[in-house]
Amino acid sequence: MCAVLEISPKTYYKYRNKEDPDYYDYLVIKEIFDDSKGTYGYRRIVEGLRIKYGVVMNGKKVLRIMKKYNLMPNYIRKAKKKNKNERIEDNVKPNLLKRNFDTDVPNKVWDTDVTYLIFKGARAYLSTIIDLYDRKVVAYKISKHNDNKLVMDTLNDALSKRKDVSGLILHSDQGFQYTSYEYKAICESNGITISMARKGTPIDDSPIESWHSLLKKETLYNNNITSLEEYIQLVKEWIEFYNTARLKGKKVTKKKGYKKNGK
Repeated sequence: MCAVLEISPKTYYKYRNKEDPDYYDYLVIKEIFDDSKGTYGYRRIVEGLRIKYGVVMNGKKVLRIMKKYNLMPNYIRKAKKKNKNERIEDNVKPNLLKRNFDTDVPNKVWDTDVTYLIFKGARAYLSTIIDLYDRKVVAYKISKHNDNKLVMDTLNDALSKRKDVSGLILHSDQGFQYTSYEYKAICESNGITISMARKGTPIDDSPIESWHSLLKKETLYNNNITSLEEYIQLVKEWIEFYNTARLKGKKVTKKKGYKKNGK
């Protein structure tokens, strides 16, 4: 299992004992599930683990983990008549930040959201996680589909880059991806506390909203783009520039009130 995940046994058992013991098993199961384009049930997952990695995992365990992380083929979802884009009210969490977006250390508070990338009717979706310590991008993913996979892939990528996130607060809006059981399970498995903006209150999530606005201003509105593909490539280049070279203004802590657009 450690060879599959490309981690040391020490790391595996450290996190297995510290947080959710299912998390690393979930990552391997999810890889087989994604390779099948989301079509495998638990029996084929068991077989896929054996064939691809030589890992023998009990079918009941695989089924339990798939249910826990909501890894389910769409045809099963449809058979159960569940709306995959439905917000799960029981998973809505309180706003822990209360518009206090300043933090003194990295990996203390992250902010995340999904935004549209639209060009002449063609559309893609950008999922981003930023660290409120320095507003740099921890992870991002771009997809033609606005679904749970987009957000979970972004979150798992962030976790692969910054291992020790226990105690982290992850803030978002109340979008269906963020109230999903899979999102909740991944966060709880890694000791992450979920915080959510109030419904219909974008200012509660203003750092990521402002970041996405800046990205569009300096990419889409600052270049003669000819296609969605060119737009996406420009976004990727801009994020690299933003994280490594773009000059950033000093953060100013406001004691009273908030002005429009953070000015």
